Amino acid sequence: MSAPDILAPAVRGRLDQIGRADIVVGIPSYQSAATIGHVVQAAQTGLAKYFPSAQSVILNADGGSTDGTPAVVESTSGPDTVLVMVSQPERPIQRFTIPYHGLPGKGSAFRTIFAAAEALGATACAVVDSDLRSITPEWIHLLLAPILDGTHDYVAPYYLRHKFDGTITNNVVYPLTRALYGKRIRQPIGGEFGMSLPLVRHYLRQAVWETDVARFGIDIWMTTEAVCGDFRVCQAFLGAKIHNAKDPGADLSAMLVQVLGTVFRLMEAHEARWQPVRATEAVPVFGFQYGVGLEPVHVDVGRMIDHFRRGVRDLAEIWGSMFGRDDMARLRSAAASGGDSLAIGDDLWVRLIYDLAAAYRRRASDRDALVRATLPLYMGRVASFVLEMAGADAAEVEARLERLCSAFEAQKDYLRRRWDAAHGPPSRRGRPRRIA
Repeated sequence: MSAPDILAPAVRGRLDQIGRADIVVGIPSYQSAATIGHVVQAAQTGLAKYFPSAQSVILNADGGSTDGTPAVVESTSGPDTVLVMVSQPERPIQRFTIPYHGLPGKGSAFRTIFAAAEALGATACAVVDSDLRSITPEWIHLLLAPILDGTHDYVAPYYLRHKFDGTITNNVVYPLTRALYGKRIRQPIGGEFGMSLPLVRHYLRQAVWETDVARFGIDIWMTTEAVCGDFRVCQAFLGAKIHNAKDPGADLSAMLVQVLGTVFRLMEAHEARWQPVRATEAVPVFGFQYGVGLEPVHVDVGRMIDHFRRGVRDLAEIWGSMFGRDDMARLRSAAASGGDSLAIGDDLWVRLIYDLAAAYRRRASDRDALVRATLPLYMGRVASFVLEMAGADAAEVEARLERLCSAFEAQKDYLRRRWDAAHGPPSRRGRPRRIA
């Protein structure tokens, strides 16, 4: 399906009126009336301040909000150029709200934004979440400048977050994707990204938009496709990410299933890329790095430990089909320990994740149920991490996560053996397969 066909006729008409744009900033939203006004105003100010001569469009792709989100976008006033701007914008910043079509989810909103950016011939496109409370105009500059100066195709965010925020990223997605593809992208599922027009076109031509990736896994898919497509990747230091933080024991279970399922499908699609990788490399970071104050994140450790112990008791048969006998014994020992002494070490955790990836490859159907059965493991690991890092500062937490990443990298041969055994010896791996 071509980009114009993705867009409704009224939207195409609006884009035809605009003609072309240098920059498109997309804001996907759903029930975001309380926060999106601040996001839109920050985007407007950033565009006017840093790119005053560019033709810019702010596009809100809304998923059917009933709380007045589109009205807030349309009524948000532009920046006060006299008081805020370094230089006045030479061109007006256009903004409008459109409903997106396709599967419900953030990915379908991104598809609409990308299609509009392609239709407008935009040199650079950025997307930012609609629930951000810490976004500043500088974010817009940092996400777009490496694209507009022609040096990079993909800008991933680099945030400072509370040590117990982003537990899926810290304990699974970052160390796993770093070990797989060899790029140290600290926030591969961050939510704010910048892209070049060639990368936008690459995304639009991939056959994922009618799959669950469009519902749930779009962020990690975008990062992985940028790396595996040999696009030029960098990071932008954005300071603190403050949004509606969630207790990792209470609210993130569904997200873990969705994100891990996408990661494993991407492993199948890009097996030719990750199998030979044996070292990792730093990815450049743009922006001045500084310390910031962070809002605390409440963690119900007791709830997570209870969930883990129930899993060890009730899911032993399923887990035993995936994990080794010795590792199952270690899990039972961890469950039997006192709450304050629960520990799931790095080497054990890495093997469990790698075994889960291999089991996912073996399973032809109902794969999400397989991942869902391991949710208590995630609860146990996060509880272990919280207990260990309770008194640690930010630098100590980062050093701790670096050790975890090293463990994922050190055991990659274990993953190769388990992965290949799950589906016979590797075939002649040439072109990556599509994600089904």
